[in-house]
Amino acid sequence: MTDRDSTWHLDPERRDELLTTLMERFDLNMKRHRDLRWASVESRLERNPEKLWTLSELERTGGEPDVIGQDTRTGEFHFYDCSAESPSGRRSVCYDDDALKARKKHKPDHSAVAMATGMGAVLLTEEQYRGLQKLGEFDTRTSSWLLTPPDIRARGGAIFGDYRYGRVFLYHNGAESYYAARGFRCVVSI
Repeated sequence: MTDRDSTWHLDPERRDELLTTLMERFDLNMKRHRDLRWASVESRLERNPEKLWTLSELERTGGEPDVIGQDTRTGEFHFYDCSAESPSGRRSVCYDDDALKARKKHKPDHSAVAMATGMGAVLLTEEQYRGLQKLGEFDTRTSSWLLTPPDIRARGGAIFGDYRYGRVFLYHNGAESYYAARGFRCVVSI
């Protein structure tokens, strides 16, 4: 049992409010999930209340989670943070807790990886981020930390992405760096 197990229950009012928000977003953005039906998504959410709690946390921190696809093998629906800019409640964070510990001065309050884990989510990979950008223009004024391959992280770096000049850019930075305009995006599979 994790600490989150005792806190992932949403009160009925918050649960209904979240489901309404997710359904409205789903209906408004059909190009993200053309062949999917809300009733199937909602049914899966009803059977996974801990994932509904995770989506509530993504929503609370500005992520605007929405369904972007379904795994044909497992049936899982994939929710990505679809806010136009990197979620406002998840900015000014370094990459992970090792980077946070290594920083000597002016430490941020959190790290992206630890925050995502605490919410029951995972940072988007490079491939997932590029897929998200095919659905719209995201991070035109901000940037988002991405799940960094171990060989890059072992060298002290981390990767992030943004969208400028009509294309996706991926960069690297020291994992301990943080900026007011850099946050992180998550994926939740249900």
